[in-house]
Amino acid sequence: MKMKAVWYYDFPTGTMGIAQENDAITNIFFKDLGNFDGYEIKETQLIKRTATEIEEYFVGRRKSFDIPLSMSGTDFQRSVWKALRTIPFGETRSYKDIAVQIGNPKACRAVGMANNKNPVAIIVPCHRVIGHDGSMTGYAGGIDVKEYLLNVEKRNV
Repeated sequence: MKMKAVWYYDFPTGTMGIAQENDAITNIFFKDLGNFDGYEIKETQLIKRTATEIEEYFVGRRKSFDIPLSMSGTDFQRSVWKALRTIPFGETRSYKDIAVQIGNPKACRAVGMANNKNPVAIIVPCHRVIGHDGSMTGYAGGIDVKEYLLNVEKRNV
């Protein structure tokens, strides 16, 4: 039987949830973006460790994460999420850059949709993807949260 747990934390960006299935984190989400029926409301050791790493990120003591992830998605989505994890801390890329990186240069919009479906905010840094002209584009937590995350990184590069 699968162990499924979710717990909520208040971070500088607002309330966020962290969900775990078995031995991996499956979701890090902004409060209103999760439907976790069937999950036990429980703070596990892995969820707590994940929250600690996110807190360290916010105060500039962490630039990468050591959390086991299990993310459900299509092969294309997983290829985008893998590419996102290669964007260095404090840097940004465009949707086109990611499309080229995954070998599908005309897939800019599809990259945007995969970004939108990213189940693990912050650790899979979709906030580092911006418009080709440098503009801030949509973000699940809101543009203000995206700008906040990018500013955290600029201050701590």
